[in-house]
Amino acid sequence: MGALGVVFGDIGTSPLYSLRECFQGHYQIPAEHDNVLGILSLIFWSLIIVISIMYVLIVLKADNEGEGGILSLMALIKRTKFKNARLNYIILILGLIGASLFYGDSIITPAISVLSAVEGLNFATPLFEPVIIPLTLIVLILLFSLQKKGTSKVGNIFGPITFIWFISIALLGLVSIFKNPEVLTAINPYYGYKFFASNGFLGFLILGSVFLVITGGEALYADMGHFGKLPIKISWFSLVLPCLLLNYFGQGALILRDNSAIQNPFYLLAPSWALLPLVILATLATVIASQAVISGAYSLTFQALQLGYLPRMRILHTSEVERGQIYIPQLNWILLIVIIGLVLGFKSSSNLASAYGIAVTTTMLITTILLFFTMVKIWKWKIFTSVLIILFFLIIIGSFWGANMLKIFQGGWVPLLIGAFIYLLMTTWNKGRKNLLEKIKIETTSLENFVTEILSVRMIAIPGTAIYMASNKNGTPPPLILNIKHNRLLHKQIIILTIIIQKVPHIKNEERLQIEQPTEGFYKVIANFGFMDVTNIDNIIELLNQKGIKIDVKKTTFFLGRETLISKKKFGLGRLRDKLFILMSNNSQRATEFFNIPPNRVFEVGTQVEI
Repeated sequence: MGALGVVFGDIGTSPLYSLRECFQGHYQIPAEHDNVLGILSLIFWSLIIVISIMYVLIVLKADNEGEGGILSLMALIKRTKFKNARLNYIILILGLIGASLFYGDSIITPAISVLSAVEGLNFATPLFEPVIIPLTLIVLILLFSLQKKGTSKVGNIFGPITFIWFISIALLGLVSIFKNPEVLTAINPYYGYKFFASNGFLGFLILGSVFLVITGGEALYADMGHFGKLPIKISWFSLVLPCLLLNYFGQGALILRDNSAIQNPFYLLAPSWALLPLVILATLATVIASQAVISGAYSLTFQALQLGYLPRMRILHTSEVERGQIYIPQLNWILLIVIIGLVLGFKSSSNLASAYGIAVTTTMLITTILLFFTMVKIWKWKIFTSVLIILFFLIIIGSFWGANMLKIFQGGWVPLLIGAFIYLLMTTWNKGRKNLLEKIKIETTSLENFVTEILSVRMIAIPGTAIYMASNKNGTPPPLILNIKHNRLLHKQIIILTIIIQKVPHIKNEERLQIEQPTEGFYKVIANFGFMDVTNIDNIIELLNQKGIKIDVKKTTFFLGRETLISKKKFGLGRLRDKLFILMSNNSQRATEFFNIPPNRVFEVGTQVEI
């Protein structure tokens, strides 16, 4: 029920606007008998091939120890490196582009879903028109305020509502189908072929609107870590797919009986007495639709952060059972502000539909390409079989992508611009951190040389433990060098701690630590975490105590380096990226908060670093 409430909200509310946009969108097509059956045929086979076969049966198999999403897929492939370095780089770039574009989907889905539901009030009475936008904004603000409760609690609230939603739209569709059962002949793919043959290039353009029925596929994959693949499969095949098909075919049957119904076939399925309750239910359902991409954006951000593509942010884990259920306050409010801007800028769901699709189709295209490498490298499928399967999917998704790319000047530039900005942030942060760590590495001596050097010098030993956080696992942390240089003292027990995030989601406690003891009182500790693990200092200290390295937190001082970054570039794009990196670095969450280090036990040593 929780999976139903979170994962399928996006794809489950597509009937509100998808079929309407095929006939009344930017590229309008007459609601004639053959066109209606042709579009229904395309909708049916899109849901079967792209969502049921590709995503639910195949893509969900590509889980990285239970985690889904395009970054998780990229990390899974990169764990088994290809001999060709250029190919490894291409996989990295594709993964980052797909992840960046997912954010474009994350802001348009809530805007278009909630707007399309609230617009149903116009069919009750035109008096509601002036309050459509304010009501939409109120609903969105309430939704984002709920996020801190956690995915599981939100899912438990939303699950029963989503269940009622699917049953309701299925019944509405079923009643309409009984009145015109001929509509079921659209299952025959011949009608899809006939649609293209009759309409030519216009038929291809309509694919951009047909694609709206499958926009939740990528969010479905990204949300896998919240609930697992089995609940997703069961929900899809037993409830979601049948209900969606019944409603789409019911809308089609209504249009065959009454061509004027194309103005809003979803709401016109309902009898007049049921219209207002349906609008309320649709509004609740679209709030839930937004939850699918919001949860996916949280998971994606956490993965990007742990893999070194975004600066540290405050992460709240909202479930003791599912480690993938998280809440990111900064991201939550940034998404809300951008979504409010979209609603105020586009003003209607039809206008937003023109901008919708480009980001999702591009991400789906990249997922399909990465799936090929997964088949060959991870699953060890035969290359010939893999090529045939991927080519089949690429032709279908490539057609959707081509049709959607023609929407760029109708508003499609918005998610592309957002995706480009996120990509810039990710690559700037990753490159900047690597350059900074390389700079620090060059300027620090090896731990072995340092230990040999201090053993020959008279030092003052003070009681307690000092834990020095080190980014370079082989070097001496700058705070330790500066402490020796200026204070000439050492703690009786010194631990040099390096935290490394591996390309697997989770690492077991027994495999967490690697410990070396170069000399008495000195320990070099490498703590390994998965990219979905909580990097918690308490966990590390507990494991060290179990291994005989006794640490009393009340008598321990944590030494952290704090770099003041200075750009030495004078002009050009390089200077702009340096300034952006410095801005991100200055606004990232403090290490003390991120690693849950007791703030009253921290000693920070500042240095200036030119980048």
